[in-house]
Formats: sequence, C-alpha cells, structure tokens
Amino acid sequence: MTLRTRFWLLAGLRWLPTGFVIPVGALLPLERGLTIAEYGMVAATQGFVVLLLELPTGGFADALGRKPVFVASAVVALASYVTSALAQVMLAFVVASALSGVFRALDSGPLNAWFVDAVHEDESVADRNATVVRGLSGYASVVGASIAVGAVISGLIIVWAPLGREDSLALPYWIATALAMVQIVVAMVLMHEDRSARVAGVLHSIRATPRVILDGARLLWRSRVLRALVAVELFWGFGMIAFESFMPIRLSELLSDRDEAAAVMGPVTAAAWGVSALGAAMVPLLLRRWSMVGVSVTLRIVQGATVVAMGLAAGPAGLILGLFATYAVHSAAGAIYETLLHEQVGKENRATVLSLASMAMQPAGSIGAITLGVIATGVSTGFAIIVGGVVLALAAPLFLVRERVSAAAGPDPSDRRDLA
Repeated sequence: MTLRTRFWLLAGLRWLPTGFVIPVGALLPLERGLTIAEYGMVAATQGFVVLLLELPTGGFADALGRKPVFVASAVVALASYVTSALAQVMLAFVVASALSGVFRALDSGPLNAWFVDAVHEDESVADRNATVVRGLSGYASVVGASIAVGAVISGLIIVWAPLGREDSLALPYWIATALAMVQIVVAMVLMHEDRSARVAGVLHSIRATPRVILDGARLLWRSRVLRALVAVELFWGFGMIAFESFMPIRLSELLSDRDEAAAVMGPVTAAAWGVSALGAAMVPLLLRRWSMVGVSVTLRIVQGATVVAMGLAAGPAGLILGLFATYAVHSAAGAIYETLLHEQVGKENRATVLSLASMAMQPAGSIGAITLGVIATGVSTGFAIIVGGVVLALAAPLFLVRERVSAAAGPDPSDRRDLA
C-alpha cells in the first residue's frame, strides 16, 4: 500500500465518525432535556478547550511524534462518543464536549504532518511539492466524501432504526465509537514513523514541548511569509461563520419554518461536502496551469463572492446553490493553503505551526459569531452573511507576500530558510 493510500485511508477513518454525529450533535442533548441555551454552553466548551490546548498539543506532536498523538486523539474521541451516547444531564454533555475539544486539539496536525514528513524523507520522490499538494488535495476530497457519506447513513439510520427516538439519536454515536476503534488499530499498523531523532519518553516529551513551541513562535516571528499565511486564518475563521452558522438561520427565514429548515439542512450539508470533495479533486488540474499563490488568491476571492451571493439570495434555492458554490472551492482552497504552510516549516516545527494557524482561526470565529450576530439582529441575516463574505475575500492579498519575498530571496522559493 502506497504512502498516499495509507494517508487517505486514515483520513477517511478519522472523518467518517464526524459525518455520523453531525446530524445528531444538537438534537440528542435537546431530546434529553437540555434547553437551547444550555446546549449553547455545552457547544462552547469544546471551543474553549481547543483554544487552550491547540498549541501545547501541536508542540507535543513535534516533540514526541505524530503517530502516538494521532492514536491518542482517536482514544479521546472514542471516550467523547461514548460519553455523548450515555449522557442524560447537562454536566455529562459538558464533559463529552470537553473531551471532544481535547480530541480535536490532539488531532489538529499530526496526520498531515506525518504524511508531509514521510514525503520529504522519501529520496525516491522527484517532486516533493507536487506530491504533497496531490496528497493534501486528495485528503480534502476524502474528508468531504467521508463526512457526506457518514451524514447520509446517519440520517437513514435515524429514520429507519426500529428504536425509540432517543435511542435512534444515540445510535450514530455508538457507530462512531466502533469506527474510532478501527481507526486506532489501523493507525497502529499503517503509520510508520522514525522517532529516533525525537525526545525519548512521554515525560521528556512533555518537558521538551515548551521549547518546541518557543521555536515555532520564533520561526513565525522571523518569517514575513509565515506571518501572512497564519493571518489568512483570521479572515477565513471570521468568514466561515457566515456560511457555516448563519446559513441555516437564513434558510429558516426564507422557508418561514424552522422544522422544515432543519429537515432540509441534513441532505444539503451532505451534498455540500460531496461538492467540496469534487472541488478538492480539481486542485492538481488547477496547479498544472497556474501557481499555488495565483490559485489561492483566486479561490479566496471566488469564495468570498459566493458567500456574498448567499447573502443576496432571495429564495431558498438560490441560498442552497450559493452554499454549494462556496463548498466547491472551500476544501480546494484549504488544501493549497496547507501546502503553502508546509513549505515554510521543517519537520521539527511542522505540527506546532499548524496549531498556530488553527489557533488564529478560533478567536476569529468567535469574533465573527459575535459581530455577525449583532449585524443580523440590527440589520438582517442576509447582510451579516454579505459582510462575512467580504471579510473572507480580504485574505486574498496576504498570499502575495510569498511571491514578493520569494522574488527577493532568490534561488528556491520553497526553501523556508531563504524566506525566514
């Protein structure tokens, strides 16, 4: 089995459980007695935990190794799924959400960093950048397809399972638990990693983590290119709130029926991720004709425009078509962005820098939710979505920093030492 096939298989196993639980993530707590306000507090717990642990877990992955951290993330995910399935009171759901935050923080980076490390260590690879971008674009396609398949099957299970409503809503979590067990076993078998150069032992790795984090922060401080790329996440995190969180609200307004909107969002979300997978698969074709920087700038502007179109849509059909157009470029833009980010770092800081980028997105998303919420209340939901699209597109010029600095640096624009 090739490295890329192993990478994509592990990605599918990682994201398929997410597809199963997305349709029931809010419904199960409400079915078991939580109010919408209480569910909001439960959901916020995950974000706070991710924000606190994102950078330490990235440094830990750089110090200890990708494989043990990726396996640990699956173990914590399993605990989160079981806790969610069994939870009956708010405190139990808070614990489940906190475990989900730990799992997502651990999961942010180690699998992708393992793949990129392996490509750069393989002397038989002639064009490492091309191999990385093909692998990451395929990864984005696998993620979209896995979430879509999981969401569709989960919806069918809820409808057709011969159980009570509460038990039916919990069933996807039990399936996710089984899939997490499979992920752990497959990761133990398929992830081969040379950890000889890393710190030996968990305790030593914990002690080494602050140094690794500091080295990553210094790298970020020295490199204009890296700072610009991380700043992209600020605009992206703000803008994503518009089409991820406010689209269902706008749909319910256009349909004048929240229940109908909730029923429509299930298949629409699955279809959107399917479109996203197809868009990501087009990345290698785009890069045959244009540079990564040129494609990145174009995709950010196009995605911003599609989000603006969602805000301008006068009917549900237009809104849904706008969402599909947005997702058609969403994963493709993400795959190229991550490739550009990987170019700027080495093996010793790769997961830390990925965590730094992810950390930038967390507060930006929170600010976006608050700001767009105020705009939606004071003006309209459609106008809030338009503002989110404009902010998202404002990230486009940041990619040009790479071209300007690369031209001044000379020989090899992909060599981070020339750009730092």
